[in-house]
Amino acid sequence: METTAGMPSAADRAYAHVKGGILDGTHPGGQFFTEGEVAEAVGISRTPVREALLRLEVEGLVRLYPKKGALVVPVSAQDARDIVEARAVIEEWAASRMWPHRKEILDDLGGLLAVMRTARRAGALEDFVAADRTFHERIVSAAGNDILTRQYHSLRERQLCISHVLMRVSDSRMDGAIAAHRHMVALLAGGTKADFLAATRDHLKTAHEQAGSVR
Repeated sequence: METTAGMPSAADRAYAHVKGGILDGTHPGGQFFTEGEVAEAVGISRTPVREALLRLEVEGLVRLYPKKGALVVPVSAQDARDIVEARAVIEEWAASRMWPHRKEILDDLGGLLAVMRTARRAGALEDFVAADRTFHERIVSAAGNDILTRQYHSLRERQLCISHVLMRVSDSRMDGAIAAHRHMVALLAGGTKADFLAATRDHLKTAHEQAGSVR
């Protein structure tokens, strides 16, 4: 929703503020906050904050407690595994479907890989996770199914909460992600479809194993 001047509404600003904090790990699972705290941070009244929190509750990111506030819903190990399994269904389908269009996205993927490398060297976790997410979303979108692309986007948003935890646990996981993405780009540039599908499955297998690290 936008105001008549084309600027985001107060509710949209509150929504973006809270959701951004949840997805980048600023507001971790289990954290409790009040409408008043959000209203003060954004510089608005409580009414649009309430509207924003209702939207986030529908998305499963917060749990509301009337007249008290909101709790950031923690991501359990089971949630993490479920998300990766749902990702696998879409990503494996997309890896096959997008193959004829692989040359069209190679430059984009190469650029995102470069961003990941730079972020790894700089210790810029947020930039690394964002590039990692966009890398996979670009492959899925190239498959050409808008409904599945939107569903995948939603899954990856929820996984951002997991990714920030996992990448902080071990720098080696960032190195592993870079190596896997470099291999996928190489296969798209000069490999076979069968090898690319196998690399996609291997990458998802690793993600599933890492999901078990969430507590």
